Amino acid sequence: MFLAVIVFILVLGVLIFVHEMGHFLVARRNGIKAEEFGFGFPPRIFGVYKSEKSEKYKFVPGNKNIRSKNTVYSLNWIPLGGFVKIKGEDGGEKKDSDSFAGKSAWVRTKVLAAGVIMNFVLAWVLISIVFMLGSPQATNAISKDTPNAKIQISEISPDSPASTAGLKVGDEISKIQINSANQKIKINSIKDLQNYINIHKGQKIILAVKRGPEKLNISITPRINTPSGQGPLGVALVETSLVRYPWYKAIWTGLITTLNLTWAILVALGTIIKNLFIGHGVSADVAGPVGIAVLTKQVTEMGLIYILQFAALLSINLGIINAFPFPALDGGRILFIVIEKIKGHPVSQKVEQAFHTSGFILLIILLVLITFHDVAKFIK
Repeated sequence: MFLAVIVFILVLGVLIFVHEMGHFLVARRNGIKAEEFGFGFPPRIFGVYKSEKSEKYKFVPGNKNIRSKNTVYSLNWIPLGGFVKIKGEDGGEKKDSDSFAGKSAWVRTKVLAAGVIMNFVLAWVLISIVFMLGSPQATNAISKDTPNAKIQISEISPDSPASTAGLKVGDEISKIQINSANQKIKINSIKDLQNYINIHKGQKIILAVKRGPEKLNISITPRINTPSGQGPLGVALVETSLVRYPWYKAIWTGLITTLNLTWAILVALGTIIKNLFIGHGVSADVAGPVGIAVLTKQVTEMGLIYILQFAALLSINLGIINAFPFPALDGGRILFIVIEKIKGHPVSQKVEQAFHTSGFILLIILLVLITFHDVAKFIK
């Protein structure tokens, strides 16, 4: 559990930090002052900045107020990502040449979009690393060409024997099973496993399972009467093999996979929004911080490859959500820049701030509701 908490903090921390680093780098490149770039969230542990007189870096402990024309780089107590404080981002100081508010609409759009773009780039990098290390991919059958192939659970039906017994998605069914007569049964394919299970319908069996580094013996009774579309255990199985790519191919394959995943997530989100508008409700599970923490625990048990894949998916989701033209998000702030160009003059600062504040409150309410849903679901 402790390891899962560490992984959860690291994954979310890296995603947020990379997002903020995108804003920081593009702002600096376009002559905008970044007053502070922090790792973690305040209160501050210490800050470091370059002295304007000596050109040497100064160390300032604690949460003291630091006034400097140069960027303050800080380490903060709350280890969840980071933040960047950009001069003029609140609309003030428009006359200053190094202010965000004083820059052209195009430059401001680039700064705001940089965080989203960095999340997609991070996903691309992580998926490319997965392909270099070895990506689990479905294979038609176990053969001499794929000696490391394994049978894994890809889906578990609710209220099924598998769900009741505690089997999990990603569990690997061992190639050697022991029957009630203490005999070794070799499983070479999904068909072999299905035959083994069908023979023991209605009888308790001990299923040998690998879950990450753990080897488990799980007691389960395959049901005789099965619901439509389900088998005796209530699981979907897939034969997978660890496939490695050379670095140059991994980069290209990682890009294509990132684009495909982005499109798939957009389609899924579009379906959710459409269902809400037509009154069908949310048919898919939507996870908040608690749900993500639980999923992190599951992928941590499965190993590094799955952690990297999970982080890549979260990074894509974070990028897409921030790109939405909703107040308080990067996409919402870009929307006001577009309105400014159409009108020929900026929207009233008070009006824009009111919209962003309202949007932030709505997001907090949504986050609380999703968290309650997560807690209720996992307690149940």
